[in-house]
Amino acid sequence: MRKIAHAGLCFSMALMLPLAARAADLPVKAPPAPAPTPPPFSWTGFYIGGNVGAGWSDRTVSDTLFGLDITNQGNGATFIGGGQIGANYQINNFVLGVEADFDWAANNSNSGGGVVIAGDTFRVMSNNTWVTTLAGRVGYAADRFLFYVKGGGGWIGNSGFTVTNVTTGASLTTSNSNNDSGWLVGGGAEWAFADNWSVRLEYDFLGLNDRTLTVPLAVPVIGGDVFTLHDRDVQMVTVGLNYRFNWFNWNNNTVNTRY
Repeated sequence: MRKIAHAGLCFSMALMLPLAARAADLPVKAPPAPAPTPPPFSWTGFYIGGNVGAGWSDRTVSDTLFGLDITNQGNGATFIGGGQIGANYQINNFVLGVEADFDWAANNSNSGGGVVIAGDTFRVMSNNTWVTTLAGRVGYAADRFLFYVKGGGGWIGNSGFTVTNVTTGASLTTSNSNNDSGWLVGGGAEWAFADNWSVRLEYDFLGLNDRTLTVPLAVPVIGGDVFTLHDRDVQMVTVGLNYRFNWFNWNNNTVNTRY
């Protein structure tokens, strides 16, 4: 009986040896690959957006004949709104860029209260209607927060520097070319709340030269007078929303296409 059991055990082991060899030849399933690490956030890319805010200019008027000093020609803050387009390039934590923007100004009441000269009331008027700027930007990025300064130039359009004799209805204005240019400085902060969307808060100062109007000698009462518009600098505070196209992971030289 023991011989029969021993023979059966040997037979079973002989059958299992080929099966074990085949099992050793089967491929081993590799463990799942780890999820790819998303590339670091970058401000590099082209963007377009819109903005709204307020602008103001505290202007005064003087003349050469009567020693006038007409103040409060500005009407305080006025609504501005428009859009911007630009591009950024990020190197480590530093961001270089260029931006152009255009804003309409809802400004139509910079006429002052008028002044009486020789019995006639004269009023000076100058209204800014739009502002456009072109500037370079330099910033420091702390992940999705960007703090920047900017500098460049700006242009404004206005309805002209006009002196009106309210008593007679006669008026004089500067030349038909009512566009003017100046230098621009500003700065702000921007937050990318999504991969391609960001909001910003910005302050800009547009420096403008004085503007003069010489009255022809034939004009009654004020003939030969020279009116000068001072303190024409424009200040603006705006809130903007930007959409940035195809931002890049420059560390790996790949394009992030999650948008």
